[in-house]
Amino acid sequence: MDRKFILTAFGYAILGLALGIHMAASKNHGQFVTHAHIMLVGFVLSFIYGLCHKLWLNNSQTKLSILQFYIHQVGSVVLLIGLFLLYGQFVALEVLDPVLALASITVFVGVILMKIEFIRCTRKKG
Repeated sequence: MDRKFILTAFGYAILGLALGIHMAASKNHGQFVTHAHIMLVGFVLSFIYGLCHKLWLNNSQTKLSILQFYIHQVGSVVLLIGLFLLYGQFVALEVLDPVLALASITVFVGVILMKIEFIRCTRKKG
């Protein structure tokens, strides 16, 4: 699981940095919220999850860890696309608001599942 998270993290980093470079070059910083979310939710959080799997969770591939990976990725992708559409003024907030809310809750559930993985791992060792 660590490798999956780290590889996706670097994918988000490439995407986020490309968007940041585009904003700097065009002098249009309208997507700064999207850029920040790509870097934090996509890159940083995925990277941290990868480190957690490598350092503490013995890189196990349980049903819960696989579920948590996909929940985080689906929530992140939907959130980031929704933010891009919103801040690019491609789709109105009234349309995107429920999608963004659901995506945010999905990412939140991913964090809760990671905590559950840690609790289960601690119980097995202790």
